[in-house]
Amino acid sequence: MVQADPPPGRPVASPTPRLLGSIEGSIGWLVFNKPDRHNALSRDMWEGLPPLLDALIADPTVRVIVLRGAGERAFISGADISEFETERATPEAVDRYDVMVDDTLGALARCERPTIAMIRGHCMGGGLALAAVCDLRLAADDSGFAIPAAKLGVGYRLSAVETIVALVGPSFAKEILFTARRFDAAEALAMGLVNRVVPAGELGALVRHYAETIGANAPLTIDAAKKMIAALGAPDGPDRTACDALIERCFHSADYVEGRRAFMEKRKPRFTGR
Repeated sequence: MVQADPPPGRPVASPTPRLLGSIEGSIGWLVFNKPDRHNALSRDMWEGLPPLLDALIADPTVRVIVLRGAGERAFISGADISEFETERATPEAVDRYDVMVDDTLGALARCERPTIAMIRGHCMGGGLALAAVCDLRLAADDSGFAIPAAKLGVGYRLSAVETIVALVGPSFAKEILFTARRFDAAEALAMGLVNRVVPAGELGALVRHYAETIGANAPLTIDAAKKMIAALGAPDGPDRTACDALIERCFHSADYVEGRRAFMEKRKPRFTGR
């Protein structure tokens, strides 16, 4: 296996060498590390992502998590199709595989920290599904996006379809799924699939700027916003009592006091998440 350059910061133990983790200041880095296969997702990567997320979240200094692919050619090119003959050869195996994928996507969607997908190159299939459940998607102008399920005879699960529809709406979701074609970064931006597109050489600086900006802001406020936005998609609507409690927690926090004082003293606040 081709080894990627290690991400910056202090290494974090990973369940598989195909995932790399590290902590740099307030940023947790999670790298998909299979550049020789365009970071295609193998079983150990699907299964290893939730525990690596947990390890990053366990460090109280981590305020935001950035996911990226090793190398410059791909974020993630999709699931590793070479495993399909063994991992998805029977209906029972397909069910087990799909449960594993749903569990991983759910873990990322429920991540306690804000998540940023740093996208360069191929972002296909399962890679696009992972990027879609991140909170933000920042992409280089050389990125390409596709869900090729219709070219493989693969059924796309309801949870993944729901996520795509929530991002781009039914009409664009149908175009993505029906045509299975590759969309360039400009098209992805126009349909709302990504938040920002910049020249490839500027992507690292943009991602670091976003991550450091989020990391410097009030964690309880960000947590409340993330949970309330997620609650808007609940089948019965948001639990307004729970949402009100999140707001009250902010107003009773030491960070609210610090924010007011920093504003009056014309200095940057130093938030602690308490």
